[in-house]
Amino acid sequence: MNLKKNIYVLVFALALVMSSCSSDPESPGREYMPDMGHSIAYEANVYTDYYLNTWEDASVKQGSGKTLLELSSPRKPINGTIPRGYAGGSKKTDRGIVGTQNGSVPYYYADTEPERTRATNEILDNPFPISEAAIADGKNLYNIFCATCHGEKGDGNGYLVRDNGGVYPAQPANLINEEFTAASNGRFYHALIYGKNVMGGYADKVSYEERWNVIHYIRSLQAKETKTVYSEKANTLNDFAVPAATIQAPIAENNSHDDASHSDEAHEGDHSHDDGHGHEGDHGHEDGNH
Repeated sequence: MNLKKNIYVLVFALALVMSSCSSDPESPGREYMPDMGHSIAYEANVYTDYYLNTWEDASVKQGSGKTLLELSSPRKPINGTIPRGYAGGSKKTDRGIVGTQNGSVPYYYADTEPERTRATNEILDNPFPISEAAIADGKNLYNIFCATCHGEKGDGNGYLVRDNGGVYPAQPANLINEEFTAASNGRFYHALIYGKNVMGGYADKVSYEERWNVIHYIRSLQAKETKTVYSEKANTLNDFAVPAATIQAPIAENNSHDDASHSDEAHEGDHSHDDGHGHEGDHGHEDGNH
């Protein structure tokens, strides 16, 4: 009896092994419990359904109304949330304006023409000061992403529209003409976020600070065209950006004031005078006349 039972078990096991095999050398055969060897969890950025997930209808569609493909696809952050990092806007410190923001800074303007106009009217100042490093970084990014169409000089004569580059479906904007030189920073920033006409957006390619650096470089090209100055030391092109040197100047003035000595009176740490005209940290006078 035991022999007969053992034969049945052997035959069943042999049949199970044979059924797991395949004549096709490329086939992995059957898997007894595939979920133990293959994860059925949602995989980020995987755009195809997991073919071994046999519970698709029961666990996904009926529960949430969405397919596994939809649930594993990238989604926008929850409204009001900001990823870890700087949240936008620079911080003014005793070293000037500092801050290295990431590309997740919220942008509260939609991709519509009315919103483009609103951004153009409301976004005026560049939150980062003009510096040699910012312009150099902007130049590098501009040559990578913009010069192909807008040209190395910003005149709209890029490689794609020149005879040796081919035919482009639309003439790129001339960024150094009077219209764009007078335009606010918001016009450029909105275009960098969403694009314009056949130009695509670059929000996913350049970070928050990098976008503003590109604008710095475009402004420097405009200054070169108009024979004005847009540099770390001065800005005679417009009122939309502050040169870094002008931010550092008050600090240098403080240092020089601290080093100055007068033979007829002693200066303490708060620059107070024996005659009662005390100077505080902001160099304010008690008599209020300055």
